[in-house]
Amino acid sequence: MPLLGGIRPPIAVLCVLILALAGLTAKVLGPSGEPVVPKAVLSSQKHFAEDGAIALRASIDERITDLRRTVAALNAGKPVEPEQVLSDLGRTYQKWTGTTILDLKSGDVLAARGERIPLAWLDKEVLTGKHALAPRMVRLETGDVRLMTMAVLDFEDRPQQLLIASNSLSVPAINLGPFRTMAVVAQDGEVLATAGFEQNEALNSDQERKELTFLQKQMSRMAEQAAEHTAEHPVSAKEPGSRGYPGVSGTLLGDDYNGRVATAGYASLASSDPEEKKSVAAGLGLTVVAMLPVVQQQGGVGPDRELFGLIAAGALVVLGLLAAAVLWMSVQRPLLRLFLESRRLARGDLTRPVSVPRWGEAARVGTALERLRGQLGGPGGTDGAPGGKVRLGLRVPLAVTAVLLLLWCVPVGLLLNRTDGSVSVPATMVNDQRDRTDLVADRVRRALNEAQADLVSTSRLIDVGDPDATAARLKDALREHTRYQALYVVDDTGEVVARAGGDPHDWSDGKDLPLIRVSGKGEKKPVIQAGAPVPEHKGTTLVGEVRVEFLNSLLKRPGLGEVRVVNADAETLAASGGFLAFEDLPNNALPDLVRAGNVPVGAGPVENGLLLRDGGVTVAAAAPFSGGGVASDIGWTVVSWQDAEHFQITPYEREDRSVLAGLLGLAAIVVCLGWVYLVVARPLRALAAGAEKLADGDLKTVHYPRYQDEVGAIVRSLELIRQQLQARRQNQARRAAEPRLGAGGR
Repeated sequence: MPLLGGIRPPIAVLCVLILALAGLTAKVLGPSGEPVVPKAVLSSQKHFAEDGAIALRASIDERITDLRRTVAALNAGKPVEPEQVLSDLGRTYQKWTGTTILDLKSGDVLAARGERIPLAWLDKEVLTGKHALAPRMVRLETGDVRLMTMAVLDFEDRPQQLLIASNSLSVPAINLGPFRTMAVVAQDGEVLATAGFEQNEALNSDQERKELTFLQKQMSRMAEQAAEHTAEHPVSAKEPGSRGYPGVSGTLLGDDYNGRVATAGYASLASSDPEEKKSVAAGLGLTVVAMLPVVQQQGGVGPDRELFGLIAAGALVVLGLLAAAVLWMSVQRPLLRLFLESRRLARGDLTRPVSVPRWGEAARVGTALERLRGQLGGPGGTDGAPGGKVRLGLRVPLAVTAVLLLLWCVPVGLLLNRTDGSVSVPATMVNDQRDRTDLVADRVRRALNEAQADLVSTSRLIDVGDPDATAARLKDALREHTRYQALYVVDDTGEVVARAGGDPHDWSDGKDLPLIRVSGKGEKKPVIQAGAPVPEHKGTTLVGEVRVEFLNSLLKRPGLGEVRVVNADAETLAASGGFLAFEDLPNNALPDLVRAGNVPVGAGPVENGLLLRDGGVTVAAAAPFSGGGVASDIGWTVVSWQDAEHFQITPYEREDRSVLAGLLGLAAIVVCLGWVYLVVARPLRALAAGAEKLADGDLKTVHYPRYQDEVGAIVRSLELIRQQLQARRQNQARRAAEPRLGAGGR
């Protein structure tokens, strides 16, 4: 008989799973050592490099977009002298190292501002063809690399003029924190710009100079490695199905010096949404590398932790063997005995009584078989009613087996390696939380400054005397600038002269009121407004309402937790997740952190970070707006916080491994015992009921086996016994009827 199922496979699988889980437990719960640098620190460097790449990409794209948009607006208006063009451009956008206008026909320089731009790289290929006027990198005589952006001024009745703007490819002006350095790397691995390295003249000892030389060599080597990695396609460079940063990013581990290991994160410049919005900066092949020397971990685990893992694995093996023994003694052995007894009876061997198991469904089946043996004419058998029936079923041994295994799963999953508020968090994580929060604050501040600068540029093209033309101009600007939800012109009385987009809100013109302000208390969303006075029209202001969703998108950064923008009263204005307008911060310590960050210290407010131990461990940071522009003094602060349990540090990794081991054990219990219950216990209970009915005289019900296993074999034997009983009863009835028929004939 082919045993394709039955009781043997689930017990065997349970033993195999227990042994595999024991080996896994010995490996993951008892490691022989700690990593040199925690994974959380490496991941933080990668996120920092991604933030730097986003800041650099946004800065380059904004400069290119602003230049092209300004030239398009100038071409649509009246002719302007070259000197006036550069003067207005520099006054509105202070972001180019040099600007030049030259006559395309003669090649003469008509006007210039800032550093001198070399023109030897200009040729026919730059001005014509498929990639005409595309931005390109040019090396100056000083060795520095500049990004040249071009646009054509095409005024009516004038020769075409070429406007060239020079941008530096320097590291974004962000707070790198202590000891961190950042570099912009070209496709060939050349370091184009660095920030964070101290000058040799500022160092105090030869030891510091040696360490600086070591770090510079590490940066050069890691820059080459990062350029090789980022040359891959973003899809092939990532694991299948992974998302996150749209470009290529990762981590590098360098050499150690004086007890500190050089760690680095790298990220290629990539568009925020490559499928919908192309990025000019993303096509330049640049990579940002952020390097930080980290103190090497000294706390090796040693043999005690390894012995601890072996003890846990040994306990699982012992309990697993006991559970398997319970199933073997209470389920497998009685079931195999019933299979042999039923087959013996079906073959007609009725000489010895049936060996009846002691309890459960097996005892019921055995008792029924013994009664059937008596009904078939076996010696010493009884065909009467059964005696006392033991109703304890297979659920009892299954429950005992589950309890034995749960004695290991529950303590390991819920009690072993548990963490509390005393977990040691690397200081690097607190510093990175603070520095990355300051980077986000700088990004939001620059976005608001850029929004106000766009309004200033647009306000110079507005003709208040022509409301229809003004409204058309506002519609075009609203279509180009997705950061606004509404644009409108307000006169000195507060009346809206022209508008585009959503419904306008009140705007009052006052000397003490900032050009960027927020209102809308009691509404669903805060109203963030930016204004720019219209030239030659005193009291008239161009107002743009910034979409809250635009600010929310700037705050969403992996590895930073919950991020919010709050005002001076610590009320929420924007958030990376859902929020209510002007709601308070959830933790009582966060408003104090916001107030502490806004206290003037030295040159101004500074960012702060701290570790909160209140029932758990939380890393929080606050960075007030600072650095310049109209958004620097509006009193806003970026606050971020996240649970330290999300960090990949050893205590939390051990806790996660313990929970995983407990869950795997629970899964083994559910799979194997559920298998036994569905394939053996339920069919055996139905078999017991059918055997008792057959012993009680029900010869009409046909017994069909459901599975090709031990229970199915017993069912087939019962069917054969039923047929034998039926034939026996028919023979007895025939023999009893034959004499009567003879007597009636006489």
